[in-house]
Amino acid sequence: MSNHAHSDTEKGHSGGYQVGNNDPASYTPRPSRIANPAPAGLFSFASTTFLLSMYNVNTRGIHTTNAVLGMAIFGGGLVQLLAGMWEFPRGNVFGATAFSSYGAFWMSYSVLFIPGTGVMDAYVGKEAEFHNAVGMYLIVWFMVTFMFIAPVLRRSVAFTALLSFLALALLMLGIAEFTGNIMITRAGGGFGIITGLIAYYIGVSEMLSAEKSAFMRVPLGNFNQ
Repeated sequence: MSNHAHSDTEKGHSGGYQVGNNDPASYTPRPSRIANPAPAGLFSFASTTFLLSMYNVNTRGIHTTNAVLGMAIFGGGLVQLLAGMWEFPRGNVFGATAFSSYGAFWMSYSVLFIPGTGVMDAYVGKEAEFHNAVGMYLIVWFMVTFMFIAPVLRRSVAFTALLSFLALALLMLGIAEFTGNIMITRAGGGFGIITGLIAYYIGVSEMLSAEKSAFMRVPLGNFNQ
């Protein structure tokens, strides 16, 4: 071990992660040529969430949501998964975990409704069972999202709001699957729209912060500044 590395270890730093600060949402980026992947992940997440939520509130009379599948696979799914993988070498534990997790969410959600996967075919004549199964799927992701809120409470107002509204959206949509209540589905869609807009806001902030000559900065309400 070099003297420089030994000195960093004594200061409580290991690579880019701040050891002992008990806040995996905050990190010191490791030296890397990899650009910040967060805006790509956030815009993909925001666009997919916003589009599906617009369908859930029946915008322009749309009741069939399958048109979102392409966006969910390649935008919310693939791009977010890649963003999560790129966060690992940058030392961002929370970003890597969240982006890769929600990338997996969107791709797995798409599989439920893509013709030919056999998922929906297995429930032919058992529609109530299918809705209960999807409801349990959404409740599991509500639980995951709720657990993600804990580390960002010490990070910023924007990230706390993002995950809080997402948790509410998933909870409402899960309950709607159990009950078949269209008003609860629309409530979930409303929370999802707010979630998408917040994600767009954070994405713009992250992208502007990466520009040395940006004409403005968008605050996130960071607590650790």
